[in-house]
Amino acid sequence: MLRQPLRILAIGAHCDDIEIGLGGTLLELARSEDVEVDWFVLTSTPERAQETLASADSFLGRHGGQYGSDRVRIHDFRDGFLPYQGIEVKEAFEALKAHVQPDVIFTHSRDDSHQDHRFVAELTWNTWRNHLIFEYEIPKYDGDLGPMSAYVEVSEEHVREKWELLRRHYPSQHSRQWFTEDTFRGLMRLRGVEANAPSGYAEAFRARKLLMDLVPRSSSSEAGIPVFAGVSEGLSR
Repeated sequence: MLRQPLRILAIGAHCDDIEIGLGGTLLELARSEDVEVDWFVLTSTPERAQETLASADSFLGRHGGQYGSDRVRIHDFRDGFLPYQGIEVKEAFEALKAHVQPDVIFTHSRDDSHQDHRFVAELTWNTWRNHLIFEYEIPKYDGDLGPMSAYVEVSEEHVREKWELLRRHYPSQHSRQWFTEDTFRGLMRLRGVEANAPSGYAEAFRARKLLMDLVPRSSSSEAGIPVFAGVSEGLSR
């Protein structure tokens, strides 16, 4: 079984990526007394960093207030240029690795068409070799959505709350034509259909590698190695 509390690391290339990709999942997880979340963003401006700090606090609820800003790490690398700042970005990942020991990591997809997203995914897999990693999706102009392999059901309440928090905390994005409630609700509805989620809604992830210990051994648990039984219990409602 995974350690308690369940330690989650959420990684985003841009300030709103985490909320878009797994905001509903975070709202579901925030109900639990046994969850710790670290929030790691690579690109920002001073304005957007303030948006993210407020947003993370709202999405994490009790956890945001309990753990404080030391759990939310925001870098100011240039948007759109992450692959071309590779050494510095890699060093930021290595510094994070030295201070955060997660059980579950959420990151971008390696199949994402956006260069920043794809580079973050590559560095995630390069940095953590003994962790359970879920890749989330971001709807965009490129049309790169595809089949997913893991789903988290999201309640109707949290579908509405996800959009409300995004709308409230990211006024800098209001002019974007894709930044609308029906964009995010529609994608969660589609994934809910695929997962046959009772609520009708879900967020989808790609799980490229799962280490399944069908007969959990104490040595695996003590080492913090994810096992399938622990994953199911930790992420189900």
